[in-house]
This record gives sequence, C-alpha cells and structure tokens, in this order.
Amino acid sequence: MASLHASSFLLSSSSSSKHIRAALSVPKLPSVRLSVPKVPTKGLSVDLNTTRDGFVNTIPFQKNVIETPLVEESSSVSMATIQLYAILESIADRVEMHNNVGQQRENWNTLLLNSINMITLTAATMAGVMATCGAGVSVLGLKFASTLLFSAATGMLVLMNQIQPSQLVEEQRNARRLFKQLQRQIETLLAIGSPSKEDVKDAMEKVLALDKAYPLPLIGVMLEKFPESLEPAVWWPKIQSQKTNKQVVDSNGWSKELEMEMQQVVEVIKRKDSEDYDRLGNKALKMNKVLASSGPILTGIAALGSAFMDSSNAPWAAIMAAAVGALASAVNTLEHGGQVGMVFEMYRNNAGFFKHVQESIESTLSQSDLDKRENGELFEMKVALQLGRSLSQLREVAKKSSYSRIEGSPIDEFASKLF
Repeated sequence: MASLHASSFLLSSSSSSKHIRAALSVPKLPSVRLSVPKVPTKGLSVDLNTTRDGFVNTIPFQKNVIETPLVEESSSVSMATIQLYAILESIADRVEMHNNVGQQRENWNTLLLNSINMITLTAATMAGVMATCGAGVSVLGLKFASTLLFSAATGMLVLMNQIQPSQLVEEQRNARRLFKQLQRQIETLLAIGSPSKEDVKDAMEKVLALDKAYPLPLIGVMLEKFPESLEPAVWWPKIQSQKTNKQVVDSNGWSKELEMEMQQVVEVIKRKDSEDYDRLGNKALKMNKVLASSGPILTGIAALGSAFMDSSNAPWAAIMAAAVGALASAVNTLEHGGQVGMVFEMYRNNAGFFKHVQESIESTLSQSDLDKRENGELFEMKVALQLGRSLSQLREVAKKSSYSRIEGSPIDEFASKLF
C-alpha cells in the first residue's frame, strides 16, 4: 500500500513537472528567412549589376552608359555648327573692333580739323597785326610765331590729307555694317537648316575677304586714298562661274522668263547704276585731290610770306600771309569739314554694291544644275529688295531694258531705287 502511494506520488510529481516544463518552455517559432542588407563587401558589384538590370533606364551605374558610336555620330553631325558658332564669335569681335576704331578716327578728324584751323587762323591774325605796325617797329616776335604756326599747320595738313580720317571712318562704318550682315546670314543658316562643311568654308572666305577689303592698320595695308580712278570696293570672295549650255526648264522656281529677267537687270545695272556711280566717284576723287594739295600749298606760301617780313615790307608781306592763311583755313574746312574723302568712299562702296549684285546674278545663272541653285522665286525677291523695288517693279525694269535694246534707245531708269 505504501509502495503504491509512493509510486503514485512519483508518477504525479513527474507528470506535474512535465506540465510545468511545458508551461515554462517557449514554443519554437516557424523559421522565416528575413533578407537583412549586408555590409557592402566585394560582392557589392555583383548585387549592383543585378539591380541595375531593373533600373538601367533611370540610374546609370556605369561611366560609359552612352555608346561610343553615338558620340562619334553626334560630333560628326554638329561639327559644322560648332565651327559656325566660333566664326560668329570672331565676327562679333570684329564688329566691336571696327566700331571702336571708327569712333577713334572720327575723333581724329574732328580734333585735327579744329586744331589746324585754330593754328592757321592764329597765324593769320598775327600776320594781320604785323600789317598794322608802322615802319621801325620790331615785329620779330610776331614774325617768328606766325612762321612757326604756319609751318606746323602745313605739316599737320600733309599728314591729315594722306590718311583722310573722314574716309577711314566711312571704311570702318561700312565694314561694321557688312560684318553684321554676315553675322545675320550665319544666324539664319543655323536657325533654319543643318549647316555643312561648305557653309563653314564659305563663311571663312567671306570673313577673310572683308578683312582684306577694310583693313584696320594704317601702315602698310591702308587703302589707297588717291587712286588714279575709282575702283569699286570688293568685300566678297571670288565667285567661280560655271558656264553651261544646258536648256532651262521649269525647276526649283526657275524658268526661262526668270533667267531673261535677271539678265536684263544685270544690263541695267551695268549701263546705268554702275556707270553713274563711277562718274560721280571720279568727280569726288578729283575734287579731293585738288583740295588735299591746295591746303598745304597755301599754308606753305603763308609761312614763306611770314618768314620774309621785315620793317620795310611788313605791310605787303603780312597782308599776303594773312589772306593766304585765311584761304587755307577755308580750303581745309571744305575738305575735311565737308568730308569729301567720306563722299568718295561712299561712292566707291556703292559701286562695289552694284558689282556684287551683278556678280551674284551672273554666278547664279551660270550654275548648270538647277537644283543646286538658290530657289528662283526666293532669289528674285532678294534681288528686288536689294534694289529697293517690288517684284512687279523689277519685272517692269527688265521689260523696259529689253525694249530699249530692241529699239536701240537708251534706258531712262536706274535699276536701284535704294541708292
């Protein structure tokens, strides 16, 4: 009995201990794998390469995401554009240079004109004062000062007449206008089309031709101020003409009638506009030569008259020096104040303008391939605008020129209404 109680006690105690253990023991959770990010190690590149496959379009992980052939293709296409922008920068710099130099030379013209006139009139006043002095009065001081001032005016006039500041100002003014015109042409080309290497070459040649036509330095490359006759200014590169006997058909805006119209416009420019400006330019050139040589001669005569004055012949020599000095001042004012050199340069540039229009029409008509020409309607409009006419007026001028050639009568109308 006692043993049974003991065994039962032991069994109950053991079962209770199991229950206690079961209550105290923590049940095992189900094994769930959590992906915890590891510290970057050498395997990071592998993980990034794996991740990159899903984000390759948004986040570039490699340095060379853009393929090399695309870079080469982009650079080859845009190289002409980049070169034209570089040419535009050079043109803008040249515009600024010609503007600054033109203002400087305009100041030269004003300062030299005023200084020489003041010197000449002061010397003439001294000579007039000497004429009022009676016999026996010492006029050595006035004589020396007047002679020195007349001599200085002679030297300054010779220098001023050689460089012709007013003509230089007109050169820089025209150069600035033509460079701006070229700048706008290149900007239009960049805006409406894809430039080519030929466009870059053409722009370079035009820039260099303008540099040659309107040089900035005075020594060595200055334009001849007193040529034998007027030569039209040439600021464009030489145009290669291509003679052809190809029959013209309607293509690219061109027709036989339009070609005949352009040929007649060229004839009018040759017979009327270019001839008229050559005539006026040569007159201005002759007038400028006479005035440029008369000024120093007159001041030189006045200087000699002042130098040979003494107490016995002072009135007559002084009167001559004063009169000649005043005349020299008037001649100098007419030449440089009236800017006769600028007028000659204006005629020279206008003659160059008509020559440029003439050569551009002839070179366009000589192109054998009509598709390579500029569109005929656009070209006609440009020529009409350059000459200051409407399309109907331009065609009317061409008809009058054709009738005058048939009838053998001179045409009484100029091609241009602008100049």
